Amino acid sequence: MLYPIKLKPVFKDYIWGGRNLQKLGVILPRGKTAEAWEVSCHPDGLSMISNGMYTGLSLVDYISIMGKDALGTDLFNSEFVRFPLLLKLIDASDKLSVQVHPDDKYANDHENGELGKHEAWYIIEAKPGAQIIYHLIAGIDKNDFIESMNKSKIDQSLNYMNVFAGDVIDIYPGMIHSIGAGIVLAEIQQNSNITYRVYDYERIDKKGNKRALDIEKALDVIDFVPNNRKKKALGLDLRINAGAHKSVKLANKYFALEVYWVEGEVEEHTDGRKFYIYLFLEGDAVINYSNGRISVNAGESIFIPASMGMFKMIGNFKALKMYMPDLQSDIIAPLTVAGNTLEEIYSKVSG
Repeated sequence: MLYPIKLKPVFKDYIWGGRNLQKLGVILPRGKTAEAWEVSCHPDGLSMISNGMYTGLSLVDYISIMGKDALGTDLFNSEFVRFPLLLKLIDASDKLSVQVHPDDKYANDHENGELGKHEAWYIIEAKPGAQIIYHLIAGIDKNDFIESMNKSKIDQSLNYMNVFAGDVIDIYPGMIHSIGAGIVLAEIQQNSNITYRVYDYERIDKKGNKRALDIEKALDVIDFVPNNRKKKALGLDLRINAGAHKSVKLANKYFALEVYWVEGEVEEHTDGRKFYIYLFLEGDAVINYSNGRISVNAGESIFIPASMGMFKMIGNFKALKMYMPDLQSDIIAPLTVAGNTLEEIYSKVSG
């Protein structure tokens, strides 16, 4: 009984949120919404199935029942023993804290066996002049950074970057970062909720207390090596058919991120190796599969089980596709066949 799984978002009302996700088609609760956890098996916010025979079941319980038919043989035969990804929609009506995430080793050693957090952002909307913090100014070392914090001049150490709708930003563990005000984005990340706050603008929480900082751990994990990594993932385009094309934006060992533009239909296939996640940003679609069909609207996320087989998405829509790639067969091979060099692939896609 494999079919496209719809999931109910889990909403987070952090102080920097707003109401902008409703413009994407997301039905929000009252008050501020900072994040909608669209696809999650994390205990801090479990996704619940909202369609078909498994309605009301958590994604965790569904996967425990379906096993490799849900997750795929690639995952079952790999080092991962838990659901690896977490998909969020984020409304930064106000700026987020300045923060950093650990890698897998540090998280495992210091956070009770948790995963680290490599993430990427797809900018859905950005007000004119909107900026993110993307690591440190070139030449800032650990001593410089500590001095800037002690003197309350941390801004002088941070690298600011303007962003625009359609940008893709790769955020590595160890990279200082923050989302500025006026930005709505989709975030694909490892299945982790570990964040070390470095600075939070002296803000207070709902109880009137300053939000906690994690300076010691942050200093342990910040990468002070000069930042030579690309700032925006340019991606490479692939034509699917006369009415559909996609851009392979980013790929690493944790996840791949692709953007689809469809006016007509696109046929996809899961061969038992891996699951797919789709987040529909604009328009609507019908998904035909072997046992039926479902309708999907903007603002909805779909989990496609690994053994579902062939399916066809029909409509006029824009969507993000996310999955755990085999870098050679899923990324390098099709892009090479399309005429791209390895140098182009590594410079524009590889994360």
